[in-house]
Amino acid sequence: MKMKLFAAAVAALAAGGAYAQSSVTLYGVVDAGVEYANHQPGVSGSHDVVRLNSGGMSGSRWGLRGVEDLGGGLKGVFVLESGFNVDTGTSGQNNRLFGRQAFVGMQSQFGTLTLGRHQTPFYDFGLAFDPMAISPNYSITAQAPEFQQRADNSIKYIGTFGGLTGSLLYSTGSNTAGTASVYQGISGEVPGNYHLGREMSASVMYNGGPFSVGAIYDETNVGIAAADGAKIRRTSIAGTYAFGPAKVFAGYRYAHAQGGAVLPGGVNTVDGAAKIANVSNLYWLGMGYQLTPALSLTGAAYYQDFRNTGADPWSFVVSTDYAFSKRTDAYFNVAYTKNKDGSTLGTSSASPGSLGGSGFGTTLGSYNQFGAMVGLRHKF
Repeated sequence: MKMKLFAAAVAALAAGGAYAQSSVTLYGVVDAGVEYANHQPGVSGSHDVVRLNSGGMSGSRWGLRGVEDLGGGLKGVFVLESGFNVDTGTSGQNNRLFGRQAFVGMQSQFGTLTLGRHQTPFYDFGLAFDPMAISPNYSITAQAPEFQQRADNSIKYIGTFGGLTGSLLYSTGSNTAGTASVYQGISGEVPGNYHLGREMSASVMYNGGPFSVGAIYDETNVGIAAADGAKIRRTSIAGTYAFGPAKVFAGYRYAHAQGGAVLPGGVNTVDGAAKIANVSNLYWLGMGYQLTPALSLTGAAYYQDFRNTGADPWSFVVSTDYAFSKRTDAYFNVAYTKNKDGSTLGTSSASPGSLGGSGFGTTLGSYNQFGAMVGLRHKF
């Protein structure tokens, strides 16, 4: 009898320990590769470069994800996710400790409500509808950095009901440590000026088996203190269709800068004169194909039309990925950008921050750019 009681006690302790361990998960991605890119801007003109890069297919990261069952279908949740650069060992997202995500909240059958620093609905939208799934190098993010956008000081709701998923986000200051040259010093939470740095976003996506479609609206006040009405409004619609081993992607994004705000890539110099575009239309089309269970191919084309200028860049990407296992894969990606009339679009996003960096400014005006990267990724 004593031995039975002792065994029961040990089993209870083991079960309790297992529950405690399963409530918090450590996870991450380590991704690095070697890249070649031509027409790099330099003090004496155009240059080629060979470099080691972190995050060719996925941003390198580690994180903690926790869930606690509170009973009655209610759960407490949190995520702390830190981005880092494999090539230098430094923290990413403007040297933040948990720059990718940091939030706490509650989850129920009606959805999840969280508070903190989040991936915005635009980021989630891009993961679903960009053929390259928001790769840090060679994806839609070079043309449109809002697709890798994050928001500080934010409240986010996500609810899924059948095949329909809705998302809402409100931020009182979306980027307290952003890149002023790109995002014009977004701050926020300033007494007497609630517009400064504010962001509002809403999306809806429907997944009906092989077919999915989504729409999104986002408005971000860029935080110019002398003109608190400066904002960028964006809306997008996109869809995918899967048949057999193939999946087709298509989408459109409209952007309008107002009140002194500037679109990424919207200012170009031609013959010594600056031309400014306050409206842009971005179109994309792509396909993924699973050749074998281990080998996949992806191709994508992106075109952005800046209104009232001729600086309308193209970007093209071809990606090959081979999975050695469920956790480790190797990839070879090639990208090319076509510029004119002063456009400076490069193949990769530059210095991703809270709202993400764009590819504009990573090559000389009107120069085309070619890039290729071979890398290795491990997930844990």
